[in-house]
Amino acid sequence: MAEAALPDSVLLRVLALLPLRDRLRAAGVSRRWRRLVRDRGLWREADLSQRPISCQHLRLLLRHYFHEGLRALRLRGWLLSCSSRRLLTPKLLEALGERCPGLRRLALAEADLRPLRCLAVPGSVAALELRRCELPAGGFRAPALRHLVVSDVPAFSDGHLLDVSSRCRLQTLSLSGTYRVTQKGICRAAPRLDELERLALRRCGFGDAAAGSLGRHAGRLRSLEIGEADALTDAGLAALARLELLETLRLDLGGRISAGAVVALGRALPRLRSLELGGAAFEGKVIDGVRASLPRCRVSPAPRRAA
Repeated sequence: MAEAALPDSVLLRVLALLPLRDRLRAAGVSRRWRRLVRDRGLWREADLSQRPISCQHLRLLLRHYFHEGLRALRLRGWLLSCSSRRLLTPKLLEALGERCPGLRRLALAEADLRPLRCLAVPGSVAALELRRCELPAGGFRAPALRHLVVSDVPAFSDGHLLDVSSRCRLQTLSLSGTYRVTQKGICRAAPRLDELERLALRRCGFGDAAAGSLGRHAGRLRSLEIGEADALTDAGLAALARLELLETLRLDLGGRISAGAVVALGRALPRLRSLELGGAAFEGKVIDGVRASLPRCRVSPAPRRAA
């Protein structure tokens, strides 16, 4: 066979370009391919998010391929799953932590985690991403967590936000479509978010009081995104002027915010270099006027997000 003349280094490069599922199929070609597929250099990151996977298949991968060099793992499960399609179990999470002590990033999508009493994330994980998941009653525990992304998880509430902010020193927090996170919850969590550097809040409770709390307590913020915050007014926006380290600001707002308030905020932030504006009130000539008023800052329309 022609591939027999190729050195291992070339075949490993080919395998590295393949999607993970195709790579696993290649292991059945020959003993040589099976040995190459198990090469640890191919398993620093594992993306299994293209199709749902069960805990049985994940257990096999953990036994034969995952190792201490694995740094990032992305998984997709089933919503409203039965026991045979369950994505994670307590024993599997424990084994993942033991087998992969170097795991830093864990991303879960469309996973029904309610059968778990608590999502006990391996202690090495610093970045956790939850998208369209159902949460267990006991929430989740991630002792080393520094970066949290939660998107379209309706069960995520004020209680979860308070719990994670009290247990972890977050540097990144992104909440989108978390309707049970209220302005009151953000205000209560803000004093515990004093190490945040990047914050994104979309489709959750955010208004003047929350803006004031962030202005007082989140002084290390360098990047801030606020979207679909209909309760925010010019007065609340002005409270963000305390964020003196802010470099990037994205605002996708309703009609209660004036262009003058945006310009005043931009002038009050000494390090602001990028400003993105979205919403019906910020189009065309309005953005041009803001751009002319903030010459040291790059002003542009905020990218439109898919519904």
